Amino acid sequence: MILAAVTLLCLALCSTACTGDHLHARDGHAQKHMEVHEYPRVPLRPPHRPLTWGDLNVIHTTDTHGWLLGHQKLSWAEPYYSGDLGDFSSFVAHMKRIAVEKDVDLLLIDSGDLHDGTGLSDGYPPGGVNAHDSNKFIERLPYDLMTIGNHELYVYADTYDMYTNFVPHLAGRYLTSNVNITIFDSDGKSESVPVGSRYAKFTTRKGRRITSLGVIFNFNENDVNTTVQTVGDMVNEQWFVEAIAEEPDAFVLIGHMPVSYNNWPIVFNAIRAVHPLTPILIFGGHTHIRDCRQHDGRSMALESGRYMETIGWMSADLDAAKGNKDNITFTRRYLDQNRVTYEYHTQTSSHAFDTAKGRSISYGLQELAARFNLSYLFGTAPQDYTMSQNPYPSNGSLLSLFIDHAVPYALAINNTRNSIPNIIIINSWALRFDLFKGSFTKNDQITIMQYKDTFVYIANVTSGVANQVLLALNNPKSMNWKRDETEDQLLNREIDDTRDGAANNWTFGYVTKDSCPDVDHADDTLHTALPYYTTPSYISSDPPQVTADTPIDVVFLNYLGEEIIPILNKLQKNKNYTMDDISSYSPVLTDDILGLYAQAMWN
Repeated sequence: MILAAVTLLCLALCSTACTGDHLHARDGHAQKHMEVHEYPRVPLRPPHRPLTWGDLNVIHTTDTHGWLLGHQKLSWAEPYYSGDLGDFSSFVAHMKRIAVEKDVDLLLIDSGDLHDGTGLSDGYPPGGVNAHDSNKFIERLPYDLMTIGNHELYVYADTYDMYTNFVPHLAGRYLTSNVNITIFDSDGKSESVPVGSRYAKFTTRKGRRITSLGVIFNFNENDVNTTVQTVGDMVNEQWFVEAIAEEPDAFVLIGHMPVSYNNWPIVFNAIRAVHPLTPILIFGGHTHIRDCRQHDGRSMALESGRYMETIGWMSADLDAAKGNKDNITFTRRYLDQNRVTYEYHTQTSSHAFDTAKGRSISYGLQELAARFNLSYLFGTAPQDYTMSQNPYPSNGSLLSLFIDHAVPYALAINNTRNSIPNIIIINSWALRFDLFKGSFTKNDQITIMQYKDTFVYIANVTSGVANQVLLALNNPKSMNWKRDETEDQLLNREIDDTRDGAANNWTFGYVTKDSCPDVDHADDTLHTALPYYTTPSYISSDPPQVTADTPIDVVFLNYLGEEIIPILNKLQKNKNYTMDDISSYSPVLTDDILGLYAQAMWN
């Protein structure tokens, strides 16, 4: 067994050298990871049936957010998402081979948001650019179409890096139909140009003519020198009219927009007005859910989750729909992203599954993690703390841990205002992922809270007024809704308030109820639904035990000032608060808080 593994590895390295996939010198951590990685560390359920192939098939990813090493924790249901980008690369290579054997088309598509999520994308040293290094590994996959997400647009440097370094690798297939970037020549003269291509027209291996667009929702928080056109205005542009005028064999639309309750109908209806029967395949993103809907019988729209948890699959029988008005036979499936899934669908063994490129990508990602020191240990978490699997407030809630314990501890460090009573307010979606039992590392810290926001305060607000701010923020009538991840989990998980015991925890995972046919078999692997509890949009520390007229500090994240100031002015009339009343509270940044707490409390 050991000899066979060594032989396979040697063959892989030789093949890598021959094909030009450069493999850097490996450290012990990367080698250990690969030895463990060939086999699941815990038992996993396999898929419940093979995929249905059509004559046009699509593998879809979206909202990967830097999770290129997959999910490495053992708390359930994390092991079901434990594949890494190297495994996915091997899977795609095998599926491409199978498509050739079946004599059908297979496309690989992504719907955006490569940035902001883990240490691989966000753990770069000073002077670096978010996801610059991690995106080099995505470049090595044979994507047929990709598009931009809102997380590529918050920082101009990130957008410019995509424009100059990433987009050229797609050779006209990175689509930004309604997104421009302003670039400057050596004389400082500016020009607004598409980040990628407005659209693409190409022919598949089997000769099918495809027209594609890449659209983002009506996003308005993009950085200066980037421009997002509304979807409604985009479909009235002359280039759009000309792009869709010629009828293809199919429209393949990709975009960073939810497939339900968003702007896709605007694009869909504009195309249908010209081509009432042409097949339309839509691939969306942004809300981090597994979702599917059909606008009519000759179209399907798919959204494939988040964080390298889900790989989407769509198949369409287009040939049978030629020359008639019949409904097209579509299928969709949501695959758990792990090696058991991949080996099942490619009918390979663990030893035969890895390709040379896949292994090279896995090693490279481990080396990047080592270079960024992502395994640096802050402490050992005594239990799981989750965003939604435990109610808030509770001992198992990450929100409770963060606002009741970690934030007060971290903000008190060397703070001259620590003796003054305060109430601390944050938005709950500032936290991005669960905190699991065991090693709490630099990567975990970034994964949960990757944004470098500051805490500010308004002094001398009476306790009676300050204690009403949270209630006002959570009032839907007055709420300025900026949540990046809408009630995503609720839309695609059944609520289950009980667990069957540790012996059965391995069955937990996604249970999807979307709007497309065969809904009971949408998930590739059948699971018991994880518990899910809703959380308020804003949370606060416990109010200080003082009288209502006692002046206290109202402490909050720096970007919440525009929401809190009007609320304070509505709650009282003794003072007209302005942004000038806001001062810095602590030099501690949000992404440092859990590390500081873990070092003090979990060692």
